[in-house]
Amino acid sequence: MKFFLLLLLGLLPLCAQAVEVGERLAPWTLLDQFDQAYTLNDQAQILLVARSMDAAKQVDAALQGQPKGYLEARHAVFVADIQRMPRLIAKLFAVPAMQAYNYRVMLDRDARIAPRYPGAVDKVLWLQLDKGQLIEQREYSSATDLRQALEQVKP
Repeated sequence: MKFFLLLLLGLLPLCAQAVEVGERLAPWTLLDQFDQAYTLNDQAQILLVARSMDAAKQVDAALQGQPKGYLEARHAVFVADIQRMPRLIAKLFAVPAMQAYNYRVMLDRDARIAPRYPGAVDKVLWLQLDKGQLIEQREYSSATDLRQALEQVKP
C-alpha cells in the first residue's frame, strides 16, 4: 500500500497542467541575485526561463555588451532554475558571480516557478505575454538567435 501511495505522489507533478497559449500566468514572487523581490505582473511582456546552467549561459552570452536595464527596457524578466545547484556552491560562488551581471536574474532556488513552464532543459524558454496572458511560446538553443530575437523587441 505504501508503495502505491509513494508512486502516486511521485507521479503527481507529471499530471500538472502546463500553461497553454491564451491562459493567464499565475503571479509569483522570487528574489534576484541581490535578494531583491520581484513579483510577476502585467507589465512583463517576455519571460525567459533557463532550467540549466547551459541555458543560463546562453542568456548571458546573448546579453553580453548590452547596457544595464536592457531587459527591463524590453519588459523582459529572466528566471534561472538553480534548484539542482548545491546550496553552498550557489551561496559562495554562483550568486556572487551573478551580482556582476548588468541584468537581474530571478533565482528559482526551490523549483517553485520554472516547472510551471515546461520546456527543454538545455534551451531558453521564451514566453511572450500580454497583460499576464501567454500569447506565444518559443525555445532558443543558441545565444545568437536569442540575441537577435531580443534586438527585435522595441524598448
